[in-house]
Amino acid sequence: MLTSAQLAERLRAAGAAARAAGDLARSYLADPSRLDVTRKGPQDVATAADGAVERMIVTRLSSAFPGDAFLGEEGGGVPGDPCWVIDPIDGTANFARGLPHWCVSIAFVVDGRVELGVICDPCHDLLYTARRGGGARCNDRPIEVSATTDIRRATVDAGCSGRVEIDDFTGLVRRLLTAGANVTQGGSAALGLARVADGRLDGYAERHLYAWDALAGLLLVEEAGGRVNAFLTGAALTQGNKTIAATKALYPAIAAALDPA
Repeated sequence: MLTSAQLAERLRAAGAAARAAGDLARSYLADPSRLDVTRKGPQDVATAADGAVERMIVTRLSSAFPGDAFLGEEGGGVPGDPCWVIDPIDGTANFARGLPHWCVSIAFVVDGRVELGVICDPCHDLLYTARRGGGARCNDRPIEVSATTDIRRATVDAGCSGRVEIDDFTGLVRRLLTAGANVTQGGSAALGLARVADGRLDGYAERHLYAWDALAGLLLVEEAGGRVNAFLTGAALTQGNKTIAATKALYPAIAAALDPA
């Protein structure tokens, strides 16, 4: 078990690594010819920046904490305990088009529980950090989920990917709209979750996310006073799970929209 001081050291290092990773990613946008965009599937792209950013994060953190394991979207890895879970650029499709809705996401898992979460939004110079039991912050200022209690006044980010049936996604959207919510689809789960944590969105729901997309943001929401589903069950660390995050008042309605009775 890591000490409080060891966790604090890792949170500082992860924040610095996320900031540096955001700067490196933006350097690729300054020269689009370096992006080298490839397609992993329909509406699923990768760029040269994704791999370079992940390697930089792993190099920095492994040098500082050589006993830790790593699991990344691009480079994979062998999950261990403790383990860093990294998405170098979440929202790559937006990133590749020059749209400012993408982020760097880093989570730290100890004994099957997320202890640290860091999300960097380089386009808006925002660094979100959370430590279990220590609250959530943005640029070192405390943040809280919104005070919204009425679904008819809520804005919910409904995530979508090619891993689920179209009818599943459209059903989620239809049920949210029928309940009276405003629905958006930002294209970056991690950043959507950060927006729930800082109160700019009221909820997030998606049928399937991988751990690197979700873990840091889920901790942010939880530590900002919201409610999230139990993501790390079964083989979710490597295979993913559904994701629900919202204000405590709105969570039941959003969960019901994702999984109707």
